[in-house]
Amino acid sequence: MITRIDLRGRRLTPRELTAVLPRPDLDVEGAAEHVAPLLDDVRHRGAAALRDLAERFDGVRPVHLRVPADAMVSALEALAPQVRAALEESIVRVRAVHAAQRPTDLAVDLAPGARVRQRWLPVNRVGLYVPGGLAVYPSSVVMNVVPAQEAGVRSLVVASPPQKASGGLPHPTILAACALLGVEEVYAVGGAQAVAMLAYGARGETADDGEMLCEPVDVVTGPGNQYVTAAKRLVRGVVGIDSEAGPTEIAVLADATADPRHVAADLVSQAEHGPTSASVLVTDAIGLADAVEALLPGVVSATKHSERVATALAGPQSAVVLVDDIDHGLAVVNAYGAEHLEIQTADAGAVADRVTSAGAIFVGPWAPVSLGDYMAGSNHVLPTGGCAHYASGLGVHSFVRAVQVIEYDQPALAVLADRIVALAQDEDLPAHGEAVQARFDA
Repeated sequence: MITRIDLRGRRLTPRELTAVLPRPDLDVEGAAEHVAPLLDDVRHRGAAALRDLAERFDGVRPVHLRVPADAMVSALEALAPQVRAALEESIVRVRAVHAAQRPTDLAVDLAPGARVRQRWLPVNRVGLYVPGGLAVYPSSVVMNVVPAQEAGVRSLVVASPPQKASGGLPHPTILAACALLGVEEVYAVGGAQAVAMLAYGARGETADDGEMLCEPVDVVTGPGNQYVTAAKRLVRGVVGIDSEAGPTEIAVLADATADPRHVAADLVSQAEHGPTSASVLVTDAIGLADAVEALLPGVVSATKHSERVATALAGPQSAVVLVDDIDHGLAVVNAYGAEHLEIQTADAGAVADRVTSAGAIFVGPWAPVSLGDYMAGSNHVLPTGGCAHYASGLGVHSFVRAVQVIEYDQPALAVLADRIVALAQDEDLPAHGEAVQARFDA
């Protein structure tokens, strides 16, 4: 069911490890070729293109592209009490963590009359994409909206695919989550066309209709399939994006102290997202590897989405990786840079502190990835595909930008004038120096 990779006795460099570790076969460049005409269509035809593309890809032609306010109220009223309670608890915990992420302004006095300040300002308008393909993700509404709110963003837009079963509106639980969070601008638009609408804006139904359906945003965030990822790549520069999110990943670094039932269940939990999801176990305990592999068929057959789970576990992106010891295992998981990394070892906290690349780290047997997906307070929009080597998960920092403020008086500038002129002349930009000299010539 799952591939085994034996790295025992092989101490490879990070680059060599990257070449042998499992990854999904994705063709974002190929997807971009298909996506580019869709983006152009939305850019030029606006709402008419969005309706045509919804009919083509979602199997329904939405009557309302912008979700009516009463539909969100009705969705919240109809929400099952236990689901509402769970979402409310998630919001409280996620908000508490993200409120603590707000960066603080700073000021540095370099000399009398010479000060540089840095202010953190929220972007003005953001577009938050919530997928709705094989699963429905009200939790992603929470994970996208709360950090933007805590950053101080004034204008929030949520886009989620129209559902045929919902009469062309997004899934009612998505709408209920938006209502709980006070989001008023929600669109029944999915896939790459949603990214286009958010990046370029979209006008009404006819070419001569000057009314905007959706104003463009400054930043687009949220996970999606490879077509959403390709669309985000193509609009980067027109807008900011959080990351090029790929299929979800879990890596478990475990030793002989780990419970194989926990490990098997956790590998299956992430494989449930879809057939390209990645589940990787890294262990120095051959007995644990054997036990997990023996348990997997039964765990898979007992779960609801067994077919997609089995496909994911058997794919090139999933494996059991054998290593010599935990030090060797740390080298492997650091080279892999998993979206989600579980540490199920003796002294798990100390081992976790030695991890250098992961989107989120889950420490010990009582912190499964599922906790982070919903209730931990952390964010579940995380870097995938090894992007954890240089990128962070979604947070308040995704929605703010630093602005530097320079305040110098005349004596403070005078101290530096000759040095500025010297550097300007050395760079053959004499007008730079002349702009300083002009202030003292009189």
